[in-house]
Amino acid sequence: MIFLPNARPANLIASCALLCLSAAAAAETQPGADDARAWLAKMNATLAHRNYDGTFLHMSDGRVETMRILHRVRGSRVTERLMSLDGSGREFVRNNDVLTCYLPDKNTILVEPRQSGGAFLGTLPQFGSGLDQYYRIGSLPGTRVLGRAAHGIAVTPKDQYRFGYRLWLDEESAMPLKTQLCDSVGHVIEQIQFAHLEMPEMIPDSQLSPALPMSGMRVIRHDAHEESQAKAAAFRTINLPPGFQLTMAGARVLGGNGDPVMHLVYSDGLATVSVFVEPGPDDRPALPAAVTSVAAPAPRAPAQVEVTHESLSRVGSGYAFSTLVDGHEVTAIGEVPAQTVEYIANSVRLNATAAANAH
Repeated sequence: MIFLPNARPANLIASCALLCLSAAAAAETQPGADDARAWLAKMNATLAHRNYDGTFLHMSDGRVETMRILHRVRGSRVTERLMSLDGSGREFVRNNDVLTCYLPDKNTILVEPRQSGGAFLGTLPQFGSGLDQYYRIGSLPGTRVLGRAAHGIAVTPKDQYRFGYRLWLDEESAMPLKTQLCDSVGHVIEQIQFAHLEMPEMIPDSQLSPALPMSGMRVIRHDAHEESQAKAAAFRTINLPPGFQLTMAGARVLGGNGDPVMHLVYSDGLATVSVFVEPGPDDRPALPAAVTSVAAPAPRAPAQVEVTHESLSRVGSGYAFSTLVDGHEVTAIGEVPAQTVEYIANSVRLNATAAANAH
């Protein structure tokens, strides 16, 4: 799970609504699928509506980071605080639909709308309805995690365009005590496991305020504007991996210059890919410092489109792919296989008519 605001990534993104998982494709499901769906629905409800305070280990790419998550619900108001207990010391505080990112390593505070209403532990995606066409859902043998009985669930992709999940939910509360992101052959890419978890009736305001000194930090505010929506509509996709659809279009501030870039989000209902588009090629979107370059596969650009460069990078447990399309720098990033971000980035096109109307 990529710990980025509004991303995993994406990373680092889930609806608060309790959604029942469809049984329409029952003929293709694994044994125990109906029971697994019921447990996922319970998990969604717990993450959205219960108070919890926990410390967990985030393990990815050979690195381990200790994180603390606090989640409080008061009526219709949700407040959350996610903080790194080692490493960068970053903190993220959500008050309903406003996300504030405290980035001491960048001397920056970023304030922006939060497109997803789900919990921060919602780097776990929302396991909602309509997954059966692209994923198999089944139960795993029960075990114990954090000294508690846990129910195991496997969500396995049916093709090469998405990753799978293994989850172990607390038998009493349905909280995800341990989750794994897995590749197509079941190898663990990333793991989150609680080391301590409480579900208190009350969490005081003082526990939800950032501990970082804020004096002298630069504040960048990003607000949604109709102009940004119109500019984002100037881009379209000519082809997408099976099941992926456009779910959000707007603008996003990347890096420290405060200049917004177009932000498009595509999802199959579980996996999510963010696409950033800006005039290029000299001002590519800033990617997290944890990016490590890897060898790129052979170019797969559609015909009649000039592509002057391509690059594939690792970002946390996912990938980012950048290319030049119709004179614009296009970067796709998400917790999906490398070929999926490449596929989506190469599908973006400039709609000349819509672009003219946006100016």
